[in-house]
Order: sequence, then C-alpha cells, then structure tokens
Amino acid sequence: MPAPLPASLRDRFKQYIEEGLSARAAALRLRISPATGVRWAQRIRRGGEASVSVMGRPVGHGKLAPCADFFQELIAQDPDITLFELRDALADAHGEKVHHSGIAVMLKRLGYTHKKSRWLQANAIERA
Repeated sequence: MPAPLPASLRDRFKQYIEEGLSARAAALRLRISPATGVRWAQRIRRGGEASVSVMGRPVGHGKLAPCADFFQELIAQDPDITLFELRDALADAHGEKVHHSGIAVMLKRLGYTHKKSRWLQANAIERA
C-alpha cells in the first residue's frame, strides 16, 4: 500500500484553494493528479482540512482475534508447539478451521517470533 502524501503538500494545496484556484489548477501546480485535487478540495469544503485518512484494515477484527488468549495459553504451556499443532488445537476446541499461515500472522502481531538456528547446526557439524 502506498504512503500518503505529506501534510506540507496538503497545506500548500489548501492555501491555493483559499487563494481562489480551482481544485484542478491547484493539483496541476503541485504536480498531483486532478482527481486527488478534487477529493482534497471536497474535504476542505466539508471540514476545513485535507488531513490523512487512516489506511489499511482495522487491527483486531479478524477471524482469529477472539482466540488470542487461547493461543497465548497454549504457547505458555508448550513453547515449542508448532503452527500445525496450534491449528489442530483450535479446530478441536472452537471448531474453527484456519490455515496455519493465518495463525503465524496473528502470533507475529502478538509479539511472538521464530528465529532460525541454522548456525547452531552448522557449528555442530564443524566441530564433529
């Protein structure tokens, strides 16, 4: 998803609109698309600002959001539990069928990480 245009650009656009330029003319002067200029001008007319809207999906509103405590409890009991075991436990306990990658995304949001330890295996081979 692209980043929003900076607030300084939006402020300059608002100044041009207040000076009497049309939305399209102000947009062309700032080298943004005319459609964006028209949208910003409509926002300025409605509320006085062309501020940045919230981008992306709202956090915490997914199929797995109610199961966060369940996953944290399972991980506290067995820190070496796999994603597939978590998926099966969720299916048994709540009847939810999800893909293991969805569980991985949720665990990442909760702050759990998985670090590869290949260097340990390579180091053990070198010593032998």
